[in-house]
Amino acid sequence: MDRRTTPFSGRLALPSLRGQVEATFTEGEAARVRQPLADLLAHPGGARDRQLLMGDAVTVIDLQDDHAFVQAAKDGYCGWLAASAIGPATTPTHWVAARSSHLYSRPKVQAPEREALPFGALLTVSGILGSFAETQMGFVPLAHLRGTHDRPDDPVAVAEAFLGAPYLWGGNSAAGIDCSGLVQAALLACGLPCPGDSDQQQSLGQDLADNMAVQRGDLMFWAGHVAWVVDARRILHANGHTMTVAYEPIAGAIARILAQDGGPVTARRRLISP
Repeated sequence: MDRRTTPFSGRLALPSLRGQVEATFTEGEAARVRQPLADLLAHPGGARDRQLLMGDAVTVIDLQDDHAFVQAAKDGYCGWLAASAIGPATTPTHWVAARSSHLYSRPKVQAPEREALPFGALLTVSGILGSFAETQMGFVPLAHLRGTHDRPDDPVAVAEAFLGAPYLWGGNSAAGIDCSGLVQAALLACGLPCPGDSDQQQSLGQDLADNMAVQRGDLMFWAGHVAWVVDARRILHANGHTMTVAYEPIAGAIARILAQDGGPVTARRRLISP
């Protein structure tokens, strides 16, 4: 079993694992992330696997000291969060559609900001005051928000909004993002399902035959890496070469990665019909 998608903390597990693991079984507790960004860890105090965003729905399976073992609803990813990052289950009404935003203490541009909000964060808006949306945590510029059912239809255009964002292993925001985080952020923003890591994302869509040219919206994979196809000549990816989200010529990327012992392209997948 892949620990990333196995809802088993080592002592407690969801009932879906009956007969597969020896554990005490629990239905868990519905909750949402209440911090702008929360590291999802391999184990308490361990390495970051991914990040969850404010408003992401989770099932809390286990609590140990100051950490919670959770499964994220958006992609099934399991891991440990700081318990302080967990809040009550709510029903979001809006999502942050700007590359980033802020929570303000008052509905004024001059008011002190409380926290930065990442693209894709989910919020419950209780009212509108002028050009600001009111939430329990503060006020957000209404221009930065869309309703939860208001989704773009071009994931590559969404990914292009991250151009220049710094590379961060396991990152899921414009403050720091990796290759699979960029793919997931773009697809989820368009209301399309997407797992968290590049090897899991290789199951998306359909394989391209060797004689088929790539087009905008395709994905190209290397061992441990994924990139968006922007057009017949370019890709867009968060990469450790430039340490940013950047365009790169397809032919140049293939040659560079091969020369750096990253291996050849392992798959090309089509997600969007021409």
